[in-house]
Amino acid sequence: MNYFKFQNQHLYSEKVSIQKLVREFGTPLYITSEQSIIRQYALFEDAFKDINPLICYAVKANYNLSILGIFNALCSGADVGSAGELYRALRAGILPSKIVFSGVGKTDEDIRFALENNILFIKIESLSEIRRIHKIAKKLGIKANVAVRVNPGVSVDTHRHISTGGKEHKFGIDESKMQEVFSEIKKYSTISLVGFCVHIGSQINSPEPYLSAINVLFNMKSIAESYGYTISYFDIGGGFPVSYNTEGKIIAIKDFANTIVPVLKSSGVQIIFEPGRFMVANSSILVSEVLTVKQNIHQKNFIVIDAGMTELMRPALYDAYHDIVPLKKSNRSSVIADIVGPVCESTDVLARDRKMVKVVEGECLAICSTGAYGQVMANNYNGRRRPAEVLVSGGEYRLIRRRDTFEQLVENEVFLE
Repeated sequence: MNYFKFQNQHLYSEKVSIQKLVREFGTPLYITSEQSIIRQYALFEDAFKDINPLICYAVKANYNLSILGIFNALCSGADVGSAGELYRALRAGILPSKIVFSGVGKTDEDIRFALENNILFIKIESLSEIRRIHKIAKKLGIKANVAVRVNPGVSVDTHRHISTGGKEHKFGIDESKMQEVFSEIKKYSTISLVGFCVHIGSQINSPEPYLSAINVLFNMKSIAESYGYTISYFDIGGGFPVSYNTEGKIIAIKDFANTIVPVLKSSGVQIIFEPGRFMVANSSILVSEVLTVKQNIHQKNFIVIDAGMTELMRPALYDAYHDIVPLKKSNRSSVIADIVGPVCESTDVLARDRKMVKVVEGECLAICSTGAYGQVMANNYNGRRRPAEVLVSGGEYRLIRRRDTFEQLVENEVFLE
């Protein structure tokens, strides 16, 4: 949270007071530091500079158009998982030649839109997808560049909901089926195999699983070349870790690079990375007002705030931890409390049994490290309106997403009076 700091006891984003933004835009409110994103991108770029990778930001982490615009200005590419994400990336100016398309269940619309926009390649995840791409490419009269997503069978020590490279997972094609894949692609003049991809999960705090997955890619490349294919790309995916706790210890991206780069140097192909969370997780906070402070008959304390699982799904989905701090530092005594939202679900808990300074109704809290999978997962359950977003750059700030209106909640519905 380098770009969210206390100055004179008050929390700031870069040079802008968070309280000032709350007074202007209300709560719940997402606030993002542009300089935080720029810094993370530079750290990643510098760590891997010896292999000059194509960095394709994983759009699913945070796809606000202004955020994507920052990545475009940094000359980043994009990893997209739907026609909608591709549309967003293109609207933000990201070059089609720097866009790759992921997804285990692409629709015909997804495939068609990707081919029509001449992106770098589509990742194939099944034999049937090869045939579907062929049919669509033939109808369009164009050739489709594809890369095979390999399931490397690599288990990683992370939350089970964000592990994607094991044999039990739905993603990719098993090594044992690759010869079938190569033979199938050979049938179609409409398809060109240009690379191989892996993505083994998120919050991976060791380079060793990457090495295992990269070794699989080398093996696949060797077999593919024996079939006459020319392989130009290795897509290593993302998954590099970030800290959600100011006291947490996370391996530095430079240390990952020191292990991975020497191996990749000998690949003879263009390397692609798809960092998402790494780029944006610590770039944002979600500010929320304390509505109620109460205690039940069992002496359990609750702090009820105006943001919940509709604004931030991660704690409900993954039991995810986020630091939560008042906007003003003080010497108040502490209390153990659950910090909960207003949604009518028992899972609407942002922190359980958290040691917090005693807060009062009406003050605001900052839920930290919400830049990845925060606003993009926000929803309208309970008829709630998704929050506004503000982007801060130095001493300047601007609204980059308006708060939903009541009218927007029903604008796509057809009501017969």
